[in-house]
Amino acid sequence: MDCDKGFSSSYMLLKPEELTFFDLVNILFSTDIEKRKFVDSAEVKEEDFQRRWLIFISIIVQKLLQFFSKPISFFGSLTEMWLNLLSSNGGFGSLLLNTMEGKVVIPEKTSASFLSFTGNYDLRTELDRNIKHGDPRYYAELSIMASKASYENKEYLETIVNHHWEMELLGSYDFWNDYQDKATTQAFLLRDKKDDHDTIVLAFRGTEPFDADAWCSDFDLSWYEIPDVGRIHGGFMKALGLQKCLGWPKEMKQNSSRPAPLAYYALRDILKGILSQNDQTKYIVTGHSLGGALAILFPAVLAFHDEKLLLDRLQGIYTFGQPRVGDGNFGKYMENMLEQNTIPYYRFVYGSDIVPRLPYDDKALMFKHFGTCLYYNRNYEVQVVEEEPNKNYFSLRGAIPMMVNAFFELIRSFTISSTKGRDYKERWFLRGFRVTGLVLPGVPAHLIQDYVNSTRLGSANVFLSGTKKQE
Repeated sequence: MDCDKGFSSSYMLLKPEELTFFDLVNILFSTDIEKRKFVDSAEVKEEDFQRRWLIFISIIVQKLLQFFSKPISFFGSLTEMWLNLLSSNGGFGSLLLNTMEGKVVIPEKTSASFLSFTGNYDLRTELDRNIKHGDPRYYAELSIMASKASYENKEYLETIVNHHWEMELLGSYDFWNDYQDKATTQAFLLRDKKDDHDTIVLAFRGTEPFDADAWCSDFDLSWYEIPDVGRIHGGFMKALGLQKCLGWPKEMKQNSSRPAPLAYYALRDILKGILSQNDQTKYIVTGHSLGGALAILFPAVLAFHDEKLLLDRLQGIYTFGQPRVGDGNFGKYMENMLEQNTIPYYRFVYGSDIVPRLPYDDKALMFKHFGTCLYYNRNYEVQVVEEEPNKNYFSLRGAIPMMVNAFFELIRSFTISSTKGRDYKERWFLRGFRVTGLVLPGVPAHLIQDYVNSTRLGSANVFLSGTKKQE
């Protein structure tokens, strides 16, 4: 059934479930995109071949991810179980010994000690004791650790937040994606309350390596153009809670067929309930990777709905390895909104990380970054820049320097614990992954480890100019 898309002035939606081989091939040779079943567009023609080529790639990748989603998930579960089996038994040698003695410790997937694939890169659980409330780096450090924890199960979150950080876990949630018909978006809320401050942290989970649905959101090049706002990445909007056929109505209509709530509406209502109880309570929003995209889109929809209370209490937005989420008009809309509401927005980019350089900022896709970019090199030295170097990643000129940099990052993994302390020690699993950076330098640079290091070792001065709401 056709949907009413009147909430948008223009749109282009990809529907991989309706892909046919004939339509797929013909989109490369025909400008009549309205005739392609897997494309729903406000435009009847697409003259730009490069744009049609990107649609071609996007729809193939999504279709393959959907087709192989179960094998990918199964392989990911096996890998996570193996990594946790090794850690639960004290390493490979101890595992062999325990196997021979019949004393193998089998990890429980829902236990506080069971780590996700992402969590196995960086085993740190404690906040940096040298960065206390009042330090300009405090919210950045809390944000990256919350973003890191967002990949883990509820038992882990309860243990880390309540006992290690001595804060309060308010809830861990799975949210519905109306377009995928699954609960594929995750987030959690914690409360950092002391005598001198009361701060809620909303952390969105990023893309898990073996989650095909999350990768589909990343590769989905669908977009909607919202009047007076701009064009926004459709995959990220769907993950945040865009309602099929309705878009972003201010109030959500009840739908008993949804097994889980939509992220934006549920989180908005939870925050309004908490903030209305205490005039001093503030909140920050954060996320890594896909989680970073959702973290910056959440206040964008709040502004679209003119949610004055939530905008006034928003103390800061911290994203790490965040992809581009909209076009230039959207960027201007957001910069104006952030300035009017004096909301600090920090977009962290480490080294050659590929994700902040996607989707492309070119004439075919027109995606743009905005706001303050904090760019960290391999020595964790920070620069405030408008755009990270080599903004679209793929270039012959940039390939060799990135590979050389990846080599020095690999060398650094063996020396950093002696120069920076035991908290920075890297395990064999991460070192092995850094080897892939010699060929694909942008991939290991996206890992959470370097973003944790950046917030702890980088200069605090970059936060001083945007701390109007940091008290």
